[in-house]
Amino acid sequence: MLKLKKNIYSLTLWLVVLIAATPQIANAQIDAQLTQYWALPSYYNPSSIGNVDYIHITAGSKLQWLGIKHAPMDFFAMADMPFKFLGKRWGTGIMLQQENVGLFSSQTVAAQLAWKKKMLGGTLSLGFQLGLLNQTFKGDSIRIPENDAAHTSADDAIPKGVVTGRALDMAAGFSFTHKWFWLAASATHVTSPTINMKAGENEEDLYQFDTGRFFYLMAGSNIPIKNTLFEIQPSVLVKTDTKFWQGEATLRVRYNKFLSGGVAYRHKDAVSAMFGAEFKNVFVGYAYDYPISSINKATHGSHELILNYNVKLNLGEVNKNKHKSIRIM
Repeated sequence: MLKLKKNIYSLTLWLVVLIAATPQIANAQIDAQLTQYWALPSYYNPSSIGNVDYIHITAGSKLQWLGIKHAPMDFFAMADMPFKFLGKRWGTGIMLQQENVGLFSSQTVAAQLAWKKKMLGGTLSLGFQLGLLNQTFKGDSIRIPENDAAHTSADDAIPKGVVTGRALDMAAGFSFTHKWFWLAASATHVTSPTINMKAGENEEDLYQFDTGRFFYLMAGSNIPIKNTLFEIQPSVLVKTDTKFWQGEATLRVRYNKFLSGGVAYRHKDAVSAMFGAEFKNVFVGYAYDYPISSINKATHGSHELILNYNVKLNLGEVNKNKHKSIRIM
């Protein structure tokens, strides 16, 4: 059995640049790096679904490091809603993702379930996600430079064609939402699944892609400015695989529950600017990241666009939450 090791990554110059400039991002790229994480908590944490009486539909895309060939591209769609069962409030949802990174591509299809309980003036939520992760590597697109002493076309560690495989994937988390703040912690790829990749059923060579476990902590607040229509909305995101960590701090201002804008700083990686608009049950958000690491010599930055749409539900109770969605805190 042959493993798909880092020597395959080194075969493409752009990925060498990415690893040298931002190793933490290259290692964690299966989970998209979303600047507007505060609007998409259920992407990282399944407990963040079904918080309010709406069917909540989200779609978006992240184009990372424009100007670098084969840089990460993410497309995602999510939907969730609350429901009642045995007199308790629950949330259910689905999550779809497509990601392309160099010669790798992955697809995720997952179902989410969350249990809710009112306590301490807010709502505690416990969530679980079960999905299928599919991984593909385009071995037939590898180009080995001439006179490369480290690699040859006969290297058994390099697939000769397209190899693909899939594995069950799980995530879990908890969150607490209150009128004035929210807090969420979660783990993705809980079982650290190993994906066995092969070109066909009778393919002798078997390659493996190891998916590492990741932990996320998110928190935010909603602070009204007295006698004005403005609200200050700070938030933070910390993620780690226990070997390295990355933190991000965001400060947003919202006016009249309509227009919003803000800035963010991702530790040793990027600064960001973001803008959003809400109209009735629709929210549109855009974010631009400018890298502050040495990778800025090769890229024009990253662009992210999301669209949220809410459909009102009637669960037979008054919704005391002041906001249409916790994602638009």
